[in-house]
Amino acid sequence: MDKGKRITGQARETLAAELKTAYGSGASIRTLAASTGRSYGFIHRILTETGVTLRGRGGAARPGPGA
Repeated sequence: MDKGKRITGQARETLAAELKTAYGSGASIRTLAASTGRSYGFIHRILTETGVTLRGRGGAARPGPGA
């Protein structure tokens, strides 16, 4: 995939399906962006277009006030 090249039509649908599967298997948006040479925003947009429910940011929870 050429970096920065517009992806439309069947190629976009194929990529969207592959990203949806990879994300569903546990890959992060940042990992998918790095592996495809695309931006975080592009991957995020494709996933939301396909109806994927995005995971939370994760990481350790911060203790609340008074903890």
